[in-house]
Amino acid sequence: MADGKWYKEMCVYHIWPRSFCDGNGDGIGDLWGVLQKLDYIRSLGADAIWFSPIYPSPNADFGYDISDYKNIHPDYGNLDVFRELLGEAHKRGMRVFLDLVMNHSSDEHPWFQESRKSRDNPYHDYYYWRPGKTVRGRLIPPNNWTSHFEGGAWEYDEKLGEYYLHLFARKQPDLNMENPRVRQEFKEIMRFWLDMGVDGFREDVVTFIAKTPGLPNSYPWLPAINGLEHFSNLPRVHDYLMEFKKDVLDHYDCFTVGESPNTTAETALRYIAEGPDQVLDEMIAFSYMEADCILTDMIPRPFSLRKLKRAMSDWQEKLEGKAWNALYIENHDHSRVISRYGSEQYRVESGKMLAAMYMLQRGTPFIYQGQEIGMTNLRLPSVELYPDVSTQNAARIASHVLPRGQVLKLIQRAARDNARSPMQWSAEPNAGFSKAEPWFAVNVNYPEINVADQEQDPNSLLNFYRKLIRFRKDNPVALYGTYREHDRKNRKLYVYERAYEGTRLLVICSFTADQVRFDAPEGIKLDKARQVLGNYEVNFVIANGFTTRPYELRVYLIENEVRNEEK
Repeated sequence: MADGKWYKEMCVYHIWPRSFCDGNGDGIGDLWGVLQKLDYIRSLGADAIWFSPIYPSPNADFGYDISDYKNIHPDYGNLDVFRELLGEAHKRGMRVFLDLVMNHSSDEHPWFQESRKSRDNPYHDYYYWRPGKTVRGRLIPPNNWTSHFEGGAWEYDEKLGEYYLHLFARKQPDLNMENPRVRQEFKEIMRFWLDMGVDGFREDVVTFIAKTPGLPNSYPWLPAINGLEHFSNLPRVHDYLMEFKKDVLDHYDCFTVGESPNTTAETALRYIAEGPDQVLDEMIAFSYMEADCILTDMIPRPFSLRKLKRAMSDWQEKLEGKAWNALYIENHDHSRVISRYGSEQYRVESGKMLAAMYMLQRGTPFIYQGQEIGMTNLRLPSVELYPDVSTQNAARIASHVLPRGQVLKLIQRAARDNARSPMQWSAEPNAGFSKAEPWFAVNVNYPEINVADQEQDPNSLLNFYRKLIRFRKDNPVALYGTYREHDRKNRKLYVYERAYEGTRLLVICSFTADQVRFDAPEGIKLDKARQVLGNYEVNFVIANGFTTRPYELRVYLIENEVRNEEK
C-alpha cells in the first residue's frame, strides 16, 4: 500500500444485524446468521465488516439507543458467539468494526436511571439536565432546540422537576461529554472491545458530541432543526476526539470513521487531514445522498445529477493529497439507491453503473447489505407498517401539510425502513432470511432479486460487484490515482478520470434511459484504450465516442504503452 495505511485499500461490508440473516429461527437476524454468511461476505472481496449496533437496547431507534455498551443484545447472541465470529472473520482476513454511539445512550442505561434519581446523584451530570423557564406563569423547556426524531429536544421529568436533552428520540438522552467521567467511561468501552480483538469503530453522529456552554436559544431559521449551530462541529469535538486518540486509539492498530451530518469537505479536514491534528481516519459525508432532497431525505426534490457530481467532486478534490474519503451510496439511514438515483426498470444496468461510479473514486468503499444484489424500496400499503421512529415522526409532520395518500408516497420513497427489510438470500419463503415469520416485511420482489439466483448468473449484479472489487484491488490507479471530472455541466453523464504513474482510468456513467452522445475528452483515444468494465456486452466506438444505452457504464484503461503510442 502506498503509505502503509491498510484502510486505504480495504472494502467494507456494512451489516444491519436485525435484517441480515436469522441463524436461530426466531425471525430476527443475529450473529449466528452472520457466522453462516462469512464466506459469502469474503467472496465479494470485502476486507472488513462494520456492524450497526449489536449491544443491548430497547430498540427505540433499533440499537442506536444503547443500554449496555459492553455486551451483546440477546436477540443477536452473546459475547461468546461474538468472540467466535470475531475469530472466524480474522481467519478469513477480515477485520471487524463496531458502531460506537457516544452522543447519547438509552434512557434505560444504568447511567441514566441513576441520573434521574436526584440532582445530587453522581450520575446526574452524565446527561444534560436543566430546569425549565417560567414564561407568563407557564413552564417551558430550557431552550428552543428541536430533536431530529420527536419534536422538541427536551423531555420533562416530573419527579426531578427538570428537563433532559435528547437531540434524537425521547428514549435517547444526550450524554454530557464535557464531564471527564463520561469521557473516561468511553475510553474504557473502547479498550474493552479493542482488547477483545475488534479492529475499530464507526462513530455515530460524532460531530454532535459537544454543545455550546449554557445551551443558548437558537435562531429559529428552520424549526425542524433549531439549535444546530449549538451542537454541530463545535471546536470541543476535536478536543474530545484527540483525547480518545492519544489515550486509547494510538495504542492499537485500529480504524475510525466518523458519521458527520451537516459537514462539508472543508470542515471534515479539521478531523481527518493527515498530520499531528488528525483524530479520525475518515468521515462519512451526507452530501452524497442529497442529490434528490433538501437537507433531509424527507424533503424530496427531483434527482439532480449535477448536484451529485458537485458533492462527489468536492470531496475528491478538496481531500486530495490531504485526507482519505469514505465512499458509499447506501446504508441503514437511507432508502435504496437504485430506487433513488438509478432505475428499477433498468435495475441491473443502473446498479452496475452506480457501483462503478462511486467505487472507482479515491477512498474506502462501503457496501451495504443487499446493495450488491440490487435490492429496492418496499412500498408497503400503509404508513403504520413502517416501524422506524424517524419515519413515524416525518409522517406526523408531513400530515400537517400533505393529504394522507401523499404522506404514504413520501414514506414509500424516503423512509429508512426501505434499507431495513430482510436480506434476500433466495426465492424460498421469507427470502431465505428466516424459517420463522420475519420481524419486518420482506420485499415482494425477492423471487426475482436474491443472492442464490445471482450466484448462478455470471452477468448478475452480484458478480459484477465481485469483478469490480477485484479490479480495484489489482489496479493502483483505481486506488491512488488523482481525480479529474470532465464535462461538469452535463445533466445526464458523469465522466471522470483517474491517473497514477502513467496509467489513466476513464469512467463514463449515464444516469438516463435516453440516448446521449459521448465524445472522449481531449487526449484520449478510445480505440486505443482497453475497456475493462461495462454493463453491456457489445461496445462499439464511432469517431472516438459512442451513443449511450440506458444507464450505460464504460470504464477504459489507458496504460503506459498506449500513451507512448499517442505521442
